[in-house]
Amino acid sequence: MQKKIRYVVVLGTISLIGLIIAQAYWLKQAFDIQEKKIDQSILVALINVANDMASFSKIDAPNPNPVVQLASDYFVVNINDKIDANVLEHYLILEFKKNGINLDFDYGIYDCYSDQIVYGNYLSFKDSKKKNLIGVDLPKYEDYIYYFGIRFPGKINFIAGNIKYWLFSSLILIIVILFFSVTLFIILRQKRISEIQKNFINNMTHEFKTPISTIKVSTEVLSNVNIINNPKRLRKYVDIIIKENERLHQQVETILRMADIEMETNQINIRTIDIHETILEIAKQMELRVFDEHGGFNYKLEATNSIISADELHLKNLISNLLDNAIKYSPNLINISIATKNQNNQLVISITDLGIGISKEHQKYIFDKFYRVPKGNIHDVKGFGLGLNYVLNVVKNHNWKIEVKSEIGKGTIISVIVPQ
Repeated sequence: MQKKIRYVVVLGTISLIGLIIAQAYWLKQAFDIQEKKIDQSILVALINVANDMASFSKIDAPNPNPVVQLASDYFVVNINDKIDANVLEHYLILEFKKNGINLDFDYGIYDCYSDQIVYGNYLSFKDSKKKNLIGVDLPKYEDYIYYFGIRFPGKINFIAGNIKYWLFSSLILIIVILFFSVTLFIILRQKRISEIQKNFINNMTHEFKTPISTIKVSTEVLSNVNIINNPKRLRKYVDIIIKENERLHQQVETILRMADIEMETNQINIRTIDIHETILEIAKQMELRVFDEHGGFNYKLEATNSIISADELHLKNLISNLLDNAIKYSPNLINISIATKNQNNQLVISITDLGIGISKEHQKYIFDKFYRVPKGNIHDVKGFGLGLNYVLNVVKNHNWKIEVKSEIGKGTIISVIVPQ
């Protein structure tokens, strides 16, 4: 099933990219065809204007190609005589109408004596009002002595209007692509949720199966009538049942505690707490577990102001969960640092381990409910994947921040930032 989903995602992505490239190509082709068509009409009209001006001035016509296109929207036209602005405007409007050119334009007349464009005007086929633009900012052309420059500032919008059906089809395609992208996102999200649920069920089965099996074996031993004649053995199996029962109780409490923090978002009991006292209290309770595995805690409680406002129960659970994770994911050397410091009107609590670390691709998921870093079918670390999700909920409910820095094989630093 996972392979099929992967194939669907890959093929869908390739199809989307192909559609986007094809649509962009044909849209560009349509734009280029329209631009060439308009450029050709403009060239024909401007050549006719140059010839009309020559006839009006009774001089020789300019060379066969008096028009040079310097930019997509800018042309210069060679005239072999001084240019009368009124006559020029008359022929421009006349020839543009003949060739079906309805583009607004501005023009400038070059003066060879001052070596600058001395007169300009903006003409619109929609607005009959003229706007004199003395010293209009148009590029000069060094090869002509008498010429005028003409620019079409609305050319691109005009072309876009001519290919509106192509643009409409592109818009439809974009909507389809967005819909398909959302569908792919939902498929991937559902796939990840399915994997997380499967892992949670596997973890829960493993966590419950072991103590239940142990209790079952112990009760079978205790059901033997001869067990009463062996008090040491009797006591041993009673202790086993008590221990495994407590283990089951803790697992159930973990799940119920997760539900509580979600339901009590606005019901946390805020009070003033010395974070150093809380850290030392929780750490002392866990020291025996660390010492049994030849490890230890390093304390760097350097915050000069260690007083914060928080829910005491949830704060203790937060620290306990972070320390528990640091211990569980330090299989070789349990060397855990607990540090505090004041920084920018904030208290920063950091817990650092030298454990296996977390890759970058998994760091963004570690606070998700039931999520555990995949390790195949190996179940060497106990838990349901609820601890860090609980931590995140506590942080959110207190309006704090949490940061994670980790590197595979080098360990993890988790910092909780508390405003003061």
